[in-house]
Amino acid sequence: MSSNAFPLNSMTTAAAKSFHQLPYVSLLRRYIPQPHKKSFRSVTPIHLMTLTREEEEVSEHVTKEEPKIKWADVGYAITEAQKQAISELSPKMSNRCKALMKRIICFSPQHESLPLLLASWVKAMKPRRADWLSILKEMKRVENPLLTKVMEYALLEDSFEANVRDYTKIIHIYGKHNLLDNAENAYHAMKSRGFTCDQVILTVLIDLYSKAGDFIRAKEVFEEIKLLGFSPDKRAYGSMVMAYIRANMLDCAENLIKEMEAQEVYAGKEVYKALLRAYSTIGDSNGAQRVFDAIQFAGIVPDTKLCALLVNAYCVAGESDKARSVLENMRSARLKPCDRCVSLMLSAYENENNLETTLAFLIELEEDGIMIGEEASQVLARWFRRLGVVDKVEEVLREFSDKKVKRNALF
Repeated sequence: MSSNAFPLNSMTTAAAKSFHQLPYVSLLRRYIPQPHKKSFRSVTPIHLMTLTREEEEVSEHVTKEEPKIKWADVGYAITEAQKQAISELSPKMSNRCKALMKRIICFSPQHESLPLLLASWVKAMKPRRADWLSILKEMKRVENPLLTKVMEYALLEDSFEANVRDYTKIIHIYGKHNLLDNAENAYHAMKSRGFTCDQVILTVLIDLYSKAGDFIRAKEVFEEIKLLGFSPDKRAYGSMVMAYIRANMLDCAENLIKEMEAQEVYAGKEVYKALLRAYSTIGDSNGAQRVFDAIQFAGIVPDTKLCALLVNAYCVAGESDKARSVLENMRSARLKPCDRCVSLMLSAYENENNLETTLAFLIELEEDGIMIGEEASQVLARWFRRLGVVDKVEEVLREFSDKKVKRNALF
């Protein structure tokens, strides 16, 4: 081997290896542009190291600076109302529950996080289900606006030991506040956790959809109850009847009430009243009378408001004689006609332009000691003003009264 050759054994250092590669590298560098040495050597590694160090510093800062809540002290900047609320906490509450309730009463969303507060309480106090229920009961009693948020958090806590009834309650609360999406999310969350739907929660859903005016979904859930082998109870039937009424399907609502009666299940007074009002508004006197009879069959004693709806149905239908019969039946049952009933009768007589019958009706009311109210007085004033006999009304009333007295004397 030539003496000018470089022995391989002698090329052991890094400098020697670099020198050995220089001829090839120098040739390639003529055709391939190289990055700036300074940039190549420093940017990427230092940048990554800087990010890593920053993340470590942030992590250490979060760990060190995490606030520790002093449960025994709620601070001094609390209002008199908050002090009063704290003083009214139930003496039966445990100390761990009182500690959280004080924080909830004085909670400020601008300075605190409710999830962090609850998480800290769970970590420090190790609550049981009874503690959660005590908190929720007290919040419901004082109508605390954070009740729903606390319930949402509790449902996900192992210590709460959530069950189907807990989801039923929160879905019912959502329904009362017309939060349909929240209610559905809670329902699906319940199913995803493996809880089985029962008749109670399905009934709550029917009521929810009924009040929201979603007839189709209310009907689907109602049918689901039957498919699962359950018999709809009074509340499920009532909610479905209301769904039919809101959808203006009065015949279906009435048929469902008949189905209930066949099973000796009777709707509540408000359900009957809603159906009666629906028939009354459109002047369907036959439908109104059927519902009125069903009310009595269900053992509900009609009051003046129910009677007024029946009177209105006959008046709208132009059947003043039958409306008058309803008033006579009320008087026989010792029910004093309300001002609404009287004004409806007067409006019906006005439409018929039946002044003589109107005056006779007014005299009978006077004899029974029934005073004309504001609404009925407005109807009379409008009618007599149109006839131009306002000044002669009292004179005519006196004449009719005298004739009535003489006629009674003869008999």
